[in-house]
Amino acid sequence: MNYDNIPSNPMMLLSFMNTKMRDENMNLDELCYDLEIDRDEIVSKLSMIHYKYDKDLNRFV
Repeated sequence: MNYDNIPSNPMMLLSFMNTKMRDENMNLDELCYDLEIDRDEIVSKLSMIHYKYDKDLNRFV
């Protein structure tokens, strides 16, 4: 997937990431690798809207 197709708006990114992890049955590391995106950048962007990755739930909460 092209990095340009990843939403830049944090709320849209949140929905995108959680949906992709659920639908593709991947954890955050696997999804970031698959999409060729920087995990730290995603985590940082979503932390700006007070969401963090929950490994047990495999989603941002």
